[in-house]
Amino acid sequence: MFAGSGLACVRGERAVFRALDFVVAPGEALVVQGPNGTGKSSLLRLAAGLLRPAAGVFTWNGTPVEADPDAHRARLRFVGHLDAVKPALSARENLAFWAGLAGGTAEVGPALAAMGLGALADVRVQFLSAGEKRRLNLARLAASPAQLWLLDEPTVSLDQASVACFTALARAHLASGGLIMAATHLPLDLPGRALALSAGARAA
Repeated sequence: MFAGSGLACVRGERAVFRALDFVVAPGEALVVQGPNGTGKSSLLRLAAGLLRPAAGVFTWNGTPVEADPDAHRARLRFVGHLDAVKPALSARENLAFWAGLAGGTAEVGPALAAMGLGALADVRVQFLSAGEKRRLNLARLAASPAQLWLLDEPTVSLDQASVACFTALARAHLASGGLIMAATHLPLDLPGRALALSAGARAA
């Protein structure tokens, strides 16, 4: 169980959100929605430990994550809205690099296939389209499994077939007891609940 209680985020002198509570249970996706500037991406970065909240606490099974931040980082995978790729490397080499950093498998073929990239495995990333780069970033989730996925606009730039690949991957993760927090403007066909953010506060 991953939860946040009494969370506040301040950027500059502006309160992005405050008094924010959420719970994500095993097998569930929490879809974070709201207009630009309401803190969707900031909430994910806070949840990943990349930023510190101005107030509030994150817990894992009731224990504050700050008690063991290394354990928290080990249990999550964060895929931001920007595609972090090395253009001179192939898709396979990029994914193997990421998987190695996260302690995942050295054989990344199945992860590439899960996102429909098998035929592009040896193509340098500089020649991939925006959608293909996005699929490559999402393939990281299959190459180095973790309990908690934090996803910022996971389906941006994806066509219908690629969205189906991602949905199948995410549903399999949830079926195995995994957890997902995803910030998005687009609908996601995943079991769970929605968290709506509004400027400066939580919206019901």
